[in-house]
Amino acid sequence: MAEVRDFSLYANKKNNIEDQISEPSYQEKIRNHRMLVFFRTVAIVAIAIVAVAIIYVNWRDKYYSTATVTQNAQITDATNSTMLNLNGQILMYSKDGVSLLNAQGTSLWNLTYQMQNPISRSCQDVVAIGDYNGHYIYVADSNGELGVIDTNLPIRDFCVASQGVVAAILDDTDVTLIYLYDSQGNELANFKTTMADSGYPIDVAISPSGELVCVSYLYPEDGELKTSIAFYNFGSVGQNAIDNYASGYIYPSVVVPFVHFLNNKTAFAVSDDRIMFYNGSEVPVSGVEHLTGTDEIRSIYYSQDYIGLVFFNGTEEGEYRLEVYNDSGSKVSEEYFDIEYSNIFFSNGQIIVYSDSDMIIYSNEGAIKYEGSFDQTVKSVIPTSIRSRFLLVTENAIYTMDLK
Repeated sequence: MAEVRDFSLYANKKNNIEDQISEPSYQEKIRNHRMLVFFRTVAIVAIAIVAVAIIYVNWRDKYYSTATVTQNAQITDATNSTMLNLNGQILMYSKDGVSLLNAQGTSLWNLTYQMQNPISRSCQDVVAIGDYNGHYIYVADSNGELGVIDTNLPIRDFCVASQGVVAAILDDTDVTLIYLYDSQGNELANFKTTMADSGYPIDVAISPSGELVCVSYLYPEDGELKTSIAFYNFGSVGQNAIDNYASGYIYPSVVVPFVHFLNNKTAFAVSDDRIMFYNGSEVPVSGVEHLTGTDEIRSIYYSQDYIGLVFFNGTEEGEYRLEVYNDSGSKVSEEYFDIEYSNIFFSNGQIIVYSDSDMIIYSNEGAIKYEGSFDQTVKSVIPTSIRSRFLLVTENAIYTMDLK
């Protein structure tokens, strides 16, 4: 049995302790509650961030080991046709016409024409099909024909903007002309070039908005060839400039056969020994420049965010070397491969390299995610909204390939 021998001493001790422990104020309770809520929120957010990071890394670095291929539809008249991706659908064109097919092989629209040397240019979901050395350019988008342009002069090159504006290099007897047309063939602007004045235009590019045009001119001076990269602004900023000239840069002893706009603010140009970036939506200025060495550049691929340069490599690392740059001008990865590729494209954070019989998929960071072969000869691989699913187009059918 418990016994309290001196209750007064116990009571005094208890009272002293109670005096030392005072009841918290209302403000202190609120402050303590807020701190508790804050730390709980931080902990929940931190756990969520870690979970998302783990899911993202697993998603980004997932390696596909198997491929399941199922046939969607039979197609005809594809033997002599070129197949392209147009916003996830299949653009098929030849000397006789162009059509757009969905994944089930249904024709969404078609146009007929007669061309000797059809070439295509696209921007987002707009495509232009023109006849090299002819004088017709057909412009269309995912919904069908937008218009036909009759240049009345031989076409040497052209490009198209996202709303259907076309910039075309046309050959006249003594001069070379650069014309801008809307998709219905109405002339928007033009300027003449001669070898004596500005040089010969060897490539032209137009921004997705249609306001900026970039031209690469080649001209001789003091016994050597030089390249002039000129930018023209056809928006409000360029209205007060002579010939809409916005900015330009000279490259002595360098030939620049390729210029292109990644987006409305970034353009790039490629010569035989370097890649140059230009920044600005109104007056482009020269930015990052990378020398690419003496290896031959075999081909150039690009999306709205990335550029891929393919070089002959010829070493044990691989027959070809792919250097990838982002739209800031930074080199982000370098891959080596041996397949005799027919196309390379960027989609859903992946780099797809394929031939008519083989396929390699890299992450944007350069990790191999899939290597495999096709059972049939493939003319084109089309990405879908699902990063592990692709459409395979052969001469006779459309297939869906799912990677797992």
